Amino acid sequence: MAKPDKEAAVAEIAESFRSSSATVVTQYTGLSVSQLSQLRRALGTSAKYRVAKNTLVKRAATDAGIEGLEDLFVGPTAIAFVEGEAVDAAKALRDFAKDNNALVIKGGFMDGKTLSVDEINTIADLDSREVLLAKAAGAFKAKLSQAAALFQAPASQVARLAAALEDKQRNAGTEAAEAPAES
Repeated sequence: MAKPDKEAAVAEIAESFRSSSATVVTQYTGLSVSQLSQLRRALGTSAKYRVAKNTLVKRAATDAGIEGLEDLFVGPTAIAFVEGEAVDAAKALRDFAKDNNALVIKGGFMDGKTLSVDEINTIADLDSREVLLAKAAGAFKAKLSQAAALFQAPASQVARLAAALEDKQRNAGTEAAEAPAES
């Protein structure tokens, strides 16, 4: 690769590091081209999966201010640059690695800190953003329903009390009319 091509590749990878919400470093030895395509489809729009030379990736990580990943750039390396939710990409990578032993998750980087394989698996176990939002909306709706019932209860109790008093007065008037007059 000519020097200008290498510089362009380093700049592109560095920009990917900067613009990503997270990165996951993998080893892909033994995966076929069709399996790599399948992995890219599984990642969808949430991440870009890129195979790159370790020397270029190391230089790009340094340029982007990413530290702590140097030990991961050994052997055939591919990086998932997560653009969307880290949970979705971590799930896709974990599930693909379960089905294809050739894919090995080495570690990652998110929010200024390196991630171990266990931390990536923990992220993958989390619910997605949409699921969490749906759960929150359900909880808010339940609380609003409880509040509405609570606010409605006093009015309902007053109405039942008024109906009971009216029945009592009606029954008292009926009993008084039916009672024999005492002289």
